[in-house]
Amino acid sequence: MKRKLLFSLLVAIAPIVSFAQGCITIFSEDGDRFFLVLNGVKQNAAAQTNVRVDMLSSEYYSARILFEDKSKPEISKNIPVKDPATSDWADVTYKIKRTKDGELKLRYFSATPVPVAYNPPADMYFVHYGQAAPVGNATSVTQTTYTTTTSNPTGASVNVNGGGLSMNVNVGDGVNGGGLNMNVNVNDGMNSSYSQNSSVTTTTTRTTTTSGGGYNDAPPPPPARAGCGYPMDMNSFSDAKKTIGNASFEDTKLSTAKSILSANCVTTDQVIAICKMFSYEASKLDFAKFAYSKTTDRANYFKVANVFSFDASKTELNEFIAQ
Repeated sequence: MKRKLLFSLLVAIAPIVSFAQGCITIFSEDGDRFFLVLNGVKQNAAAQTNVRVDMLSSEYYSARILFEDKSKPEISKNIPVKDPATSDWADVTYKIKRTKDGELKLRYFSATPVPVAYNPPADMYFVHYGQAAPVGNATSVTQTTYTTTTSNPTGASVNVNGGGLSMNVNVGDGVNGGGLNMNVNVNDGMNSSYSQNSSVTTTTTRTTTTSGGGYNDAPPPPPARAGCGYPMDMNSFSDAKKTIGNASFEDTKLSTAKSILSANCVTTDQVIAICKMFSYEASKLDFAKFAYSKTTDRANYFKVANVFSFDASKTELNEFIAQ
């Protein structure tokens, strides 16, 4: 039993090693397009309104915002990537907002635990720090023009004879390139003739649109493990707890909690807080299993075992996580 529990804890803690890095997201509140420069390195080749950079291994980064509209002055700020209270890596978000005086400033917006998996929205430019190519969505358009000159197409033939005039018209059927060929022969009665030949040039343009991960050498984004980005903020989570607490019966509380998580993500501490709202051990265990796939910091999920009164429940949850 002790070996099985130890193995379960190791499985839960292992992701900490691979995700021990911070993230910075900067977005423009008014939609001003900008370039983000971190420690002197430009992160986006084209101006964007929402830029996210992950795989940050330094505690602080010198950030510069260069606007596409060069009439707007640049913004400089040092951004910490670790939570000063816990020294843990953080997922830090700043926003560019306009003050009452009309001046653009870079303001702190939020800091959350680094998610185990992150699925960027379609309007976000997402790049791994130290890699020149973006991992977000990109679209390229390729236009190719083909030119075909038809001098002797085959097809239907019309002959008109009379009065020393002979006309032969050939209309192409498109199989050999398509076009029009005309021969005009005029007989002057002295065994001499005049001939005129004309041809038509056909031009075809083909446009190809492709979608992919930016440049050809861009790595694909990491697969989303839980399909979760950010957990519920403080106000939203407070409202969720009130809704769950208003239910009169245990089964209703459980179904309400599951319904809320079907459209939201949570942290391990938030899971623990909801589990403590249930009166029965079975309800706590049922919810803890359900919430695991919607938790952003799964590396800390071993702490949920502390809400149970019986070792059998702790063991069952650990076995569920290990699987």
